[in-house]
Amino acid sequence: MSNTKRVNSCTVVRKHCSCLDCLTEEQKALVEEKQVIVSYNKGEVIARQGAFASHIIVIEEGLAKVMYEDGNENIILRISTPGSMIGLSSLSDNNKLFKYSAKAYVKTTVKLIDTNLFLELIRANSEFGLSLIKILSEISNQKNERFFGLMHRQSYGKLADLLLCMSGNIFHDEKFDLPLSRKEIAELAGMSTESVIRTLKNFQADNLISIDGKTIHINDFEGLAKICELG
Repeated sequence: MSNTKRVNSCTVVRKHCSCLDCLTEEQKALVEEKQVIVSYNKGEVIARQGAFASHIIVIEEGLAKVMYEDGNENIILRISTPGSMIGLSSLSDNNKLFKYSAKAYVKTTVKLIDTNLFLELIRANSEFGLSLIKILSEISNQKNERFFGLMHRQSYGKLADLLLCMSGNIFHDEKFDLPLSRKEIAELAGMSTESVIRTLKNFQADNLISIDGKTIHINDFEGLAKICELG
């Protein structure tokens, strides 16, 4: 893959679950004993905004979209990949409510770790608590980058940004099978479905990408990065 700098707008690169490595062996065993594994089919709700957050959710397999909902409107905040956590923001809330919703993009398996256990581990292990602060900071930075892109980029820049983020940060390959429909891509990129279809065709015509069904091949990382930079 090219060394072109990858954008970080659609997801957080570092695996959140790495913070669990900071736990003692005894604490790891306790988490292992208490956790619950649950599977969700495509489109199923993993977390509901405003619902009681009884557990921190760790993505084991699959992909999920994390979104803020307001009535019939919603905005996608990020894609949660294997190793990422959902519900950390509820730890600072006395009511422990989910601040956003999460739905499975594909069949997704998660681990549920009791919120009270999480708080106990933070109190007992300062290194673990510090790692969670770093994760929340990374999520905040990613959110800022995403909102900047949605606000200031035109359709070409938005889609170039998304393709680079998926290639570099989610699938880690220049060629990947995209499990999203054109409508879902549009929702994620902040575009209309028609605009996504048209822009993808133009990217193909310019040999920036190749598309075969759901398989996308990035032919020109530098070209897409330039479009992303210019907006």
